[in-house]
Amino acid sequence: MKIVVTTESGQPVQEVTSDAKGTWEVPVEKAGKYKVTLDVSTLPPNLQVRGGSNTRTPTVYEGNPASVLFALQPKTAAGAEPEQSGGGGSAFWERAAQLTFEGLNLGLIIALAALGLSLIYGTTGLTNFAHGELVTLGALLAYAFNTGIGLHLIPAALIAVILAGGLGYAQDRFFWGQLRRRGTGIIAAMIVSIGVAIFLRYLFLILFGGQSEAFAQYNAQPGIQVGPISAAPKNFVAMGIELLVLIVVGVALLRTRTGKAARAVADNPAPAASSGINVDRVIRIIWTVGGAIAALAGIMLGLSQNLKFTMGQDILLLIFAGVTLGGLGTAFGALVGSIIVGLFIQVSTLWVPPELKSVGALAVLIIVLLFRPQGILGRRERIG
Repeated sequence: MKIVVTTESGQPVQEVTSDAKGTWEVPVEKAGKYKVTLDVSTLPPNLQVRGGSNTRTPTVYEGNPASVLFALQPKTAAGAEPEQSGGGGSAFWERAAQLTFEGLNLGLIIALAALGLSLIYGTTGLTNFAHGELVTLGALLAYAFNTGIGLHLIPAALIAVILAGGLGYAQDRFFWGQLRRRGTGIIAAMIVSIGVAIFLRYLFLILFGGQSEAFAQYNAQPGIQVGPISAAPKNFVAMGIELLVLIVVGVALLRTRTGKAARAVADNPAPAASSGINVDRVIRIIWTVGGAIAALAGIMLGLSQNLKFTMGQDILLLIFAGVTLGGLGTAFGALVGSIIVGLFIQVSTLWVPPELKSVGALAVLIIVLLFRPQGILGRRERIG
């Protein structure tokens, strides 16, 4: 496939041809906005660009490569473009089914990350802006073991999740726990978390670099067709793993002694402590679990897109949207809210440009909170 890159004003930069995996790269001399056009005449005869638009206008920042993706799909009968209106054409409903599947996939990834954030907020009251960096950490650790040491992605991912859980424990043991004992307020702790996020983000940039990378395995898989849905096998496996982890954590919260203690601490730490619950121990377990599942979310996100040092930051706003929509501090609310956000982001592209899909999701968040400030599964609280 031929790719043509020009400046925003139309000055030619370079023409390249993608490799067998569909990847390509164009170096540019300076930061700025560029126009990237896919020559549709060079596509395989049975494929077309999803949505019909073969032009992208990415903004490239210094030291931070921009990723440009052209989603492809099988051509409809007689090579016609998919219908964009809701008039009932089969192509429209096939596209709606495909986007619903992609929305569920994205929603489950967001839910994994949001679950850890919600549990930490519920037990400590901390709005952790560094949680996105925990997502990035998991992906980069797995990448280091996968491509640096040469382990297969599956054991590399397991090691990364275990290490991220240990780092989550260490964060609370040596940092956040110390701040709590010093009586640091919630607002001050939130501001500290912003500083931690910036520090970690640029530490990742120094260690990993600003380029985009991919795991050594499961990078380019041929899609399989399941009814109207086309997806790589890794997507189905990843969704199964995400659902399994979410169910296991949910059952643990409801059935295990530690889970009940965590819910008691989230309700009110003082009575929980007076009843014999070791509040600090429970919080450290929550930090460990939160760090581990955030790392798993990063690995799953890395399977569906390339890895980069800002990948956690890029979805942090969606994580907060899922947590807030579902109800702050409620684990099941985070799951419900995240799936709604993921679905709306993808399905909304049936009617709005892909560049505006996240804006629509946040608009839904604002509308819901206007009528139900506590979120979907949150509880009303009396103040005063």
